[in-house]
This record gives sequence, C-alpha cells and structure tokens, in this order.
Amino acid sequence: MLFPRERLEERERETLAPYAAMAGASRGRMHDENESDYRTAFQKDRDRVVHTTAFRRLEYKTQVFVNDEGDHYRTRLTHTLEVAQVAKAVCRALGLNEDLAETIALAHDLGHPPFGHAGESALDGLAAKDGGFDHNKQSLRIVTELEQRYPDFAGLNLTWETREGIMKHESEYDVPDASWEPDKRPSLEAQVVNLADEMAYNAHDLDDGLRAGLLDLRSVAEVPVVGELLRMLGSDANRFVERQRYLLIRELLGRSIEDVVAATDVRLNESGVASQDDVRDAPGTIASASERGASEMSELKRYLYENLYRHHRQIRMSRKAHRILGEIHGAYLATPAMLPPSWQEAAERRGLLRAVTDYLAGFTDRFANEEYRRLFEPGSLT
Repeated sequence: MLFPRERLEERERETLAPYAAMAGASRGRMHDENESDYRTAFQKDRDRVVHTTAFRRLEYKTQVFVNDEGDHYRTRLTHTLEVAQVAKAVCRALGLNEDLAETIALAHDLGHPPFGHAGESALDGLAAKDGGFDHNKQSLRIVTELEQRYPDFAGLNLTWETREGIMKHESEYDVPDASWEPDKRPSLEAQVVNLADEMAYNAHDLDDGLRAGLLDLRSVAEVPVVGELLRMLGSDANRFVERQRYLLIRELLGRSIEDVVAATDVRLNESGVASQDDVRDAPGTIASASERGASEMSELKRYLYENLYRHHRQIRMSRKAHRILGEIHGAYLATPAMLPPSWQEAAERRGLLRAVTDYLAGFTDRFANEEYRRLFEPGSLT
C-alpha cells in the first residue's frame, strides 16, 4: 500500500490536534518548486537540513566540552539529536506535528560557531561593526543563503514554518529575532522545541559535568530536584556509581518531559485555542513547564552556571576560544588573500567583515585549532 503525500497530509488532518501545524496548509517556500510525491513539506525540510554541510559540522562543535577532551561528551550534533528526540516525545503526547518539531530542532543550532557560547561571544565582538553575530540569525542565513546545493536558488528553500521556528528559537541563551512577526507567537511545535532545548541541556550538561569530574554529586544533591530524585532512586551521593548516574539523568529528563506535557495540556484547555491562528494570537506562549517544574529547572540552571559553565577549566577554554578566533579573524581581515578563493569571492559580494565572520562561524573546533597552527606556528604546513 502506497502513502503518497496527499494521503500523509490527510492523515495529519485526521489525527493531529486542530491547533497543530499542518504540512498541507504551509505558507509555502521562498521559491516555487514542486513538492515530493511521498513526503510532506515538513519531511522534505527535515531531509534537506540533515544533508547539509552545516549539519555534519556539528559533530565537531562544542556543546560544553571541546571535542578533544573525550569521545563520550555531548557535541553540538548529539545535543541537536537529543533536542529532536525530546521535542518529538512532547509533540506526540500533545497531538502536534512531530515532523515540523523535528525539523526545527535539527536546524536550530546550525549557525553555532566553534567553541560553543564562547565562540559566539567572540564573533559577536569581532563583527560588531557589521551588526555583530547571533547564531539564530546565522542558522537562518545558512538555510536561506550560505548552503549552495541547488541550481535554482541559494539555501535550502525551506517552508515558512521551519524558518519561523529557527528565527523564534528562544531559551536562556537564545534571543528570538524581533523582526520576524514580533506581535505573533510561534507555532506550538516551535515553542516545544524551545523547551526541549532547555530540558536536554539541563539534563545532559549535568551528566557530562559529573562524568568529567567537574561536578561533585554531593554538591549537586543540594539542588532540590536532584536530591529528591536521588532519594526516590535510593541512591547515595557518597557512593555513586556510573549506572546510578544514568538512572538519575533518565529520571530527570523524563520528569521534565511529563511536566511540560501536563502543564501545556492545562494551558491549552484554559486558553481555548482551536487553531494555529489562535496560537499565534495568544497573549503569551502556551507550551510551558508548570510553575513547580520551571522553578526546579531554574534552580538547576543556576547551579550549572555557577559550578560548571563558570568552572575554571571552562573559563580557560573560553579565553582560548577568544584568542584563537580573534587572531584568525584579524589575520584574514589584514590579508584577505589568505582566504580560500571561494571566500574571497564571497567577500566581494557580502563585504570582507561579514564573509570572514561567516567563514569562521562554519569552522569546527578541530579546524579552528588547525588553522591557528597553520597561520601562526612557523613549523606548521600552510
């Protein structure tokens, strides 16, 4: 039995909630093109994102720990996959469009530079004269301009809904673009991805911090939600083994997902939304954690910021990132002829500062380190 696109769209209309995003009702693409025979518009978007160069580079971009610190820590790619998994789980429970949520999640960090948030901070300062640098905007530029894969248009020609989800990505560390329909809320699928991002990095940064030995469980246990889960699991913070860490992280993430599903369901019922338009016209976001869940996550985030992200080893890495990117950036600006030919051409079209910033933003941690050696260490091959 075949399931052509029209049947898949019909199944969405029959099975999803009335306020979910429907692929068959998409606002369309920037450039006209035929849709696939056996994929919805959102499924086509997802596949295009996965096949980009920018997506593959996420494997060697920092989440918290740089790639050469160990093989078992999250990278920007594994974080992205975890966000997609969490977002799909929430959307499935609420009757929302899993395909759109997965696509937004897979694309939401495409614009991240090397070295995590330290790299973003560095590039933002270096590009200050040309509007700075923001990874949300960079993600949109990647999918609308920088990826060159099709003969008839630049970028990936994604649907309006996917592009909206990228631009309105919002979390503790992400600010949505105010120029993109500022008086409207994003789709519920995009709102869920925003929450999934925070749920994933709270749980998994805690996991990596414990694995690396930068966090001590006896200290982490003082965070109320962690202490409660340890007691529920019958775990002793003074005699904690690896398998217990896995159980703790699993329960923490599961608790967060269940809380968001329940709290969002309550808000949906209270708000009376019955369509996508109702979602966009709502006075605030509808997808959310409960008051208790939000408080628990806020306490955990505060703990991670003070004890992991501000750990002296992380601060040292941040300073390295600023130095490496700053010196490479300055060298290219001083001598543009050192840029690869394609980026020299880009500089003529976009201006030297923006082209150099775009080029560095695409670097992986590994390539940035190698390029630094090539440019500044006399014994390295150029």
